[in-house]
Amino acid sequence: MMRSLYSGVSGLQNHQTRMDVIGNNISNVNTVGFKRGRVNFQDMISQQLSGAARPTEEIGGVNPKEVGLGMTVASIDNIFTQGNLQTTGVSTDVAIQGNGFFILKDGDQTYYTRNGDFSLDRNGTFVNPANGMRVQGWMAQNVNGEQIVTTAATPGDITIPVGSKDPAKATQNVKFRCNLNKNTPEIGANPNADEVVKGTWETEQEIYDSFGNKHMLNVSFRRVAGTPNEWQATVQVDPENTAYTQTRVGLNTTDGTQNTFLVTFDNMGTLRSVTDTAGIVKNDNGHIILQTSYTVPEANNDANGNPYRQAFNIDLGTIGSMNDTVTQDASKSTTKAFDQDGYALGYLDNFKIDSSGMITGVYSNGSVRTIGQIALASFTNDRGLEKAGENTYVESNNSGQANVGESGIAGKGKILAGALEMSNVDLSEQLTDMIVTQRGFQSNAKTIQTADTLLETVLSLKR
Repeated sequence: MMRSLYSGVSGLQNHQTRMDVIGNNISNVNTVGFKRGRVNFQDMISQQLSGAARPTEEIGGVNPKEVGLGMTVASIDNIFTQGNLQTTGVSTDVAIQGNGFFILKDGDQTYYTRNGDFSLDRNGTFVNPANGMRVQGWMAQNVNGEQIVTTAATPGDITIPVGSKDPAKATQNVKFRCNLNKNTPEIGANPNADEVVKGTWETEQEIYDSFGNKHMLNVSFRRVAGTPNEWQATVQVDPENTAYTQTRVGLNTTDGTQNTFLVTFDNMGTLRSVTDTAGIVKNDNGHIILQTSYTVPEANNDANGNPYRQAFNIDLGTIGSMNDTVTQDASKSTTKAFDQDGYALGYLDNFKIDSSGMITGVYSNGSVRTIGQIALASFTNDRGLEKAGENTYVESNNSGQANVGESGIAGKGKILAGALEMSNVDLSEQLTDMIVTQRGFQSNAKTIQTADTLLETVLSLKR
């Protein structure tokens, strides 16, 4: 009889534990990144009244007789199912779609979280504003003029240099991908103005010097008389000021007036060859690049006392190709230069985070720079993590070590910027579990009450 009392007591205590977990789940139903808990029960040791007996030739086997001594909590699991994603429109809010955790640092202590409610502090450091923990990732490094993120390195703090300068960059390459109309009339000797207009096709493109000043690059093409598939191109930087800029084309020009080159096409309309003003045929493994230079106004003289000249490349494309190159086809001539890589001084105005966690800065001059990348961690047994409060977890002996890497790699989920992951608590499920837990508690209380009545009956026998 005493066994039933203690069984009932164990039922009361452990159903109360289950109720505590349910209450915690319900209280965090609107907590960003919260993962619900789940309580599993198991029976306790049983008292054996008699053991089992095997069958004999005369009688069959006998099963053991055992009385259970109650129940206990088998486990309290963290359920890491995906929570709903809610769009916030805040660029610093990030959510993980799939497995993985954000990595936070508080001094030397490392924490892990699914809560991506981040922002910048006064120093531009990417942090959790609720507790100041710093989000971990990799900062981009300048390698040969390119911003490269090395994800094999140890993650560190991420700093967004809002308002920082992006120095002006002189144009180094201008790519031409235009088409020249095969039916453009040739310009003969002593042409009139109307013939010049009809026989010439001009392209224009803004370029930049080392100060960030804009210049207008003008390249005009005209049919060469007597040669069916040859065009002469004339290059001018700032056509209204050509007397000063003195545009040159080719490596061996020194007089400042040789600013033309010849372009020859084959019968298929594809690029065949290019000859510069020094008579040198340009063919760099089939890729045509012409060096061009011009005098920069109001610049210091060079080491030889000559006016400072800015050099850049004119890229005409690949010989024999119809794509990404200059062509000659019997269709309307097209303009303009396809691309140039210079820009003026700019300031970091904004930044974006893509699905790989890459942080890209957008500058006021239109340039785009890689700033860094957010790191994610995954675990062999994420249910083995220990809760550390403030929506964070720490490693335990059974979670395994953190596998740190970029999103989308090695089972890690993708990052969604401008959104947050909501709690994965299903309120209807929790309320149902609450009813079941309440009935279990009441039933165990009834067991104790009934056992007490039986004891009272036994005690009354003495009277």
